Amino acid sequence: MLDTHQAIENVFRNEYGKVSASLIRILRNFDAAEEAIQEAFATALLRWPTDGVPDNPAAWITTTARRKAIDTVRHDQVRDQKYLLIGGSQLEEDEFDMLDDIDESLLHDDRLRLVFTCCHPALNLDARVALTLRTLGGLSTTEISQAFLVPEATMAQRLVRAKRKIKDAGIPYSVPADNILPDRLEGVLVVIYLIFNEGYSASSGNGLTRNDLSSEAVRLGQALTELMPDDPEVLGLLALMLLQDSRRDSRQSPEGLPVLLEEQDRSKWDGNQIREGVSLIERALQMGRPGQYQVQAAIAAIHSQAKSPENTDWPQIAALYGTLSQIQPSPVVELNRAVALAMAHSPELGLQTMDQPEVSEPLQQYRWYHSARADLLRRLERNDEASAAYRRALELTTNVSETKFLEGRLAEVS
Repeated sequence: MLDTHQAIENVFRNEYGKVSASLIRILRNFDAAEEAIQEAFATALLRWPTDGVPDNPAAWITTTARRKAIDTVRHDQVRDQKYLLIGGSQLEEDEFDMLDDIDESLLHDDRLRLVFTCCHPALNLDARVALTLRTLGGLSTTEISQAFLVPEATMAQRLVRAKRKIKDAGIPYSVPADNILPDRLEGVLVVIYLIFNEGYSASSGNGLTRNDLSSEAVRLGQALTELMPDDPEVLGLLALMLLQDSRRDSRQSPEGLPVLLEEQDRSKWDGNQIREGVSLIERALQMGRPGQYQVQAAIAAIHSQAKSPENTDWPQIAALYGTLSQIQPSPVVELNRAVALAMAHSPELGLQTMDQPEVSEPLQQYRWYHSARADLLRRLERNDEASAAYRRALELTTNVSETKFLEGRLAEVS
């Protein structure tokens, strides 16, 4: 039974986005697609314990969900046809078989198509991103609320309102024309970026990472780069994800605990991803239209090219975070700049920067703020304050791997 449940969980994590995108294209309805997927997994829970786990669990779930979706479409169409016949009319032939409807667009990737569809300008940016993360990334409301630094109840309300607005406004479940794709690009980039972030550092669960999400984000970034090869921010985002993902194999200890950047075995970094990422960011910067993803990629490139922690150009990284704060001001950017200042100059300067009210007050529910602050206090041997900061970080952490790491740090300073 445990193997069955584990297999179902693995398929859910790895295939949710693919199945969801395909079904939403067929049904043109987010809720109906979710219901079909849920029915497929419910069927698996009933049948797999007795029939055994299929040789290809993902294909089984996909096929079952698509069949249920098609049954739903046909049932609704037959119902509508009966109503029209009663009224003395009937559906046109092309209306009656929406399963054959194919959108003509440069977007031939269901998941990328869904990202652009969700990022409709009728929705505000937060709603676009949250809805796409839910339907495509399969992220829970809790995970999405943590990404946006808002309470879970607030995020749940946003998701409900977004779906209701799509329904009430009659927003079509179709790919936008190619000439208006750039108008939706900002939301698309944010969606892909947040999917990658959740994969790079999972907000909950047992593992430090969710490689299925980070790999999916990279794949979407590559597809988007093929679609828009001359947009520097598209190139910058892909470069950033490749450079960050290149450190995947060195970020966890054999026990599954986080390994900080300065302690990682750099021989495990993926050289091919680093070379591709550096090439992309150099190409993007040459276009002369800097943006937030390009600056972040430039920071990641400095880290990836440093032969050792001591050779890292921290003053340049701090300066780039200063540039980033001008392009995209936020408390999180300032927190990262504070850490860079601490490494470039002194822990005292970093602590002073992150303790400024405009940084500290908005980040009181942000676990990384407290863990970063605790680390600087630990370096300054202010152990009582470090203990309090580690305890606060632990209160906000739901990831098992991170919890064990923070407990170890807390034991050191206690």
